[in-house]
Amino acid sequence: MVIDDLRPTTLDGVKSLAAQLSKERGIQHLKALDFAARAANCENFKHARHTLPARGTGLQHPYVLLTIYWTDKDRRWQAGRETLRIELARPILDTCNRALLKEVRGFGNLRMAAPDHFVCDTISPNQDYARERLTTAERSLRFMERTGLMPTRDFRRAYPNRQADDKLPGNDHSTDWVDPATGQFILVDEPYRRAPDDAERADWMARTGWRVTKTSWPGMYYPHSCELHVATDVRTGYDFDGLVAKIEAMPAPLLAKDWAGVTAAGWETFVSPMAKTPQDHRRARCRGTIYPSATKTSVPYSYNMGCDRRRPNGTMPVEGHIDVGSIIKAVLRTGHRPYGAYRRLNSLRSTLEDWFSLEIGRGQMEGPEFFDVYYHEGESENPYVERASSKDGVLGLLAELKAKLQAAYPDSAPLRAELHLVTTSIRLVERMKPGAD
Repeated sequence: MVIDDLRPTTLDGVKSLAAQLSKERGIQHLKALDFAARAANCENFKHARHTLPARGTGLQHPYVLLTIYWTDKDRRWQAGRETLRIELARPILDTCNRALLKEVRGFGNLRMAAPDHFVCDTISPNQDYARERLTTAERSLRFMERTGLMPTRDFRRAYPNRQADDKLPGNDHSTDWVDPATGQFILVDEPYRRAPDDAERADWMARTGWRVTKTSWPGMYYPHSCELHVATDVRTGYDFDGLVAKIEAMPAPLLAKDWAGVTAAGWETFVSPMAKTPQDHRRARCRGTIYPSATKTSVPYSYNMGCDRRRPNGTMPVEGHIDVGSIIKAVLRTGHRPYGAYRRLNSLRSTLEDWFSLEIGRGQMEGPEFFDVYYHEGESENPYVERASSKDGVLGLLAELKAKLQAAYPDSAPLRAELHLVTTSIRLVERMKPGAD
């Protein structure tokens, strides 16, 4: 770890960094103290003495560090790291919990490595792309801080009366939010400039009772190329004008061209100030910089600079895949399962098809015959369709599906991840109310 990456969080830390700077760079001790204090977000050492705790952890002012590594094949495979420090009004997990942060634009591929640090495990294709992703995450954080909105996974609330065929006309790059104080759903739409049909939207608003307003703030997705529109059902009496005023009062968004972070050459691991233990240091490593290898229980496949996908170190017979695929398709077809189960089982069959393609021999199954195993669920000869015609039948099929996977593959992290999808689907079906979908 290089000195420029150190961010002291205590007065002792400032003094320690100053001693290193004085020794390694030949800086006068008083100047080194001021330099180290600025690294701790203080104006000078005098300010640090009045601001920082003598020892312990954490600055008084919360912050978060976001890191992405990159390599550029067009620049002779030059590699580097971008780290953006964001000063916060309150700790990041007080703004949004870890689970919902995955739904926030810019945070989908970021993993929490320490209380003050998120790292991306996928290598970006170039420096500009890495900076754009980090500044997008920063804009999203600012949006949450200023508006108080939280992301939501209940995307069906974006449709009046939850009817997917009646969505906001011309919506693009939209995200789903909720006001935690009132429970009001807010749709944020970020179409390209002048793209929406104003007349079509006016008709939609008159028919649904929703209101859509274009704000003056340039947005999170692609500022100045896209516009930020806000929409909600105003029949509830929600203070929509107040929300729009908060958004329009936000300062100009941070752009990649105005990069204010730290750039480092190469893939040396960045370790944040709050990473204290050896486990913290291991978590700080970007998985994309580690070449995967096989273990006793799993083998890597489809490795692409951080997209390290693994499968169990075992095989399931072709007949087993056909049987498992038929169960999944039968459950996906029925109305006796909620959408949450559909989404998880759809992901499961995609993964199992990948495993299947790697397990079968060359020429053993090709073309439509291969794709029919996990897809094309409309066929009438599926033996499990009748069993999936009731809630109890679906629960029985999911239990059978889980057992078949456990019997076919050795216990491993990839298998457990897929079994978790089945287990969660079972819970969702159990909680399903009569007549719900």
